Amino acid sequence: MVNIAVVTGASSGIGAATARRLAGEGFHVVAAARRVDRLEALVKEIGTATAVECDVTDDTSVARLAAAVAGLDGTLTLLVNNAGGARGADEVANGSVDDWQWMYDVNVLGTLRVTKALLPALEASGRGTIVTVGSTAGFVVYETGGGYTAAKHAENALMGTLRLELAGKPVRVMEIDPGMVRTDEFALNRLGGDRARADAVYQGVREPLVADDIADCIAFMATRAHHVNIDRLVVRPIAQAAQHKVVREK
Repeated sequence: MVNIAVVTGASSGIGAATARRLAGEGFHVVAAARRVDRLEALVKEIGTATAVECDVTDDTSVARLAAAVAGLDGTLTLLVNNAGGARGADEVANGSVDDWQWMYDVNVLGTLRVTKALLPALEASGRGTIVTVGSTAGFVVYETGGGYTAAKHAENALMGTLRLELAGKPVRVMEIDPGMVRTDEFALNRLGGDRARADAVYQGVREPLVADDIADCIAFMATRAHHVNIDRLVVRPIAQAAQHKVVREK
């Protein structure tokens, strides 16, 4: 029997790395994202995968994703809620409502939409797993990060509530909360495409985490015996002891 894994935000970064890793673990991966050209290249690369265009902020698009999964030959056993991101680095006093709205819609409501749409199939499988990619920003706040930390706190609350509500049902609810991860787009998108500012985020940090590190952890979580539930896995580079404690080499 083929196990199907859905990965949202699979067109780049952690999502793409996770799709590759899960395919290596024997899953048929449904790679979902808005950028179809990137998805098609990814699917061609890894083989055992299906590309589905999906905007997690749109109900109709998410419904199409669920329909595409239902039409595959296999059983949906894993959902990786990875789609998300940050916009802006303003203080609360001058925060952009548009940026905050986008972060809530993608990180919180997007996770809600996809989870709702796929939960019946995960439960019907008898061995469902949900892994949501949160952030250390989901339990520690910091200056100029109000919008993102608020959204990730809300996403954490969503997953914690879901775990309580699904107690006794055959669906595990897991969360992975990375610290500093260097990807091609996260900091760049957050800082409006300013490459110099984005590079400065990681300046002097020896071996920040990369997407493959998080994909490795997600695969570990998802492939434990089904009676094992890893509620929350916090992972940081060794150079980052806490949100405000980062060792930078000169």
